[in-house]
Amino acid sequence: MKAAFALLLLTSVAFAQNTSTAAAVAPGCGPANVHFDVRTDKHQHPIVQPEAGKAVVYFVQDDREFLSHPRPTTGFGIDGEWVGATQSNSYFYTPLSPGEHHLCASWQSFVAIGATEKMGAAHFTAEPGRTYFFQVRNFWTKESGLPARMELLPLDSDEGQLLASKFSFSISQPKK
Repeated sequence: MKAAFALLLLTSVAFAQNTSTAAAVAPGCGPANVHFDVRTDKHQHPIVQPEAGKAVVYFVQDDREFLSHPRPTTGFGIDGEWVGATQSNSYFYTPLSPGEHHLCASWQSFVAIGATEKMGAAHFTAEPGRTYFFQVRNFWTKESGLPARMELLPLDSDEGQLLASKFSFSISQPKK
């Protein structure tokens, strides 16, 4: 009887661990062991048109309300693969095939002890010839007493182009 109870207890603990781990990963994220080297160029502000039969998605990191340094490095994933990263008021873009896509944003650098929301997720359907903007807004002020956090949100295309004209262009590559 004791052996059956112990087996039941171990099985339920293992199941609980698998459930909570799976719930913590967004479907758009890539492997946890991938991190990026990021450099930014404040003189480049490219806005591109989609290639024939493709869409373009822009990822914008807005740190105007993150009043601490260093600011987070944010990795962006599409459909389970990391596609690039940003840091400190910057952006990048990537071409995209039409169809439904799952997006992920995840802080890939230490930001603050007690940070609550370090990831964001979204999904959308891309149409050929269209341009999409998604924004990560990072928040933290010492005075607020609240933990650091992020939000991943769709962004109006006019606002996206405005931020791209003010923010630096991000160039990233996976660390080796």
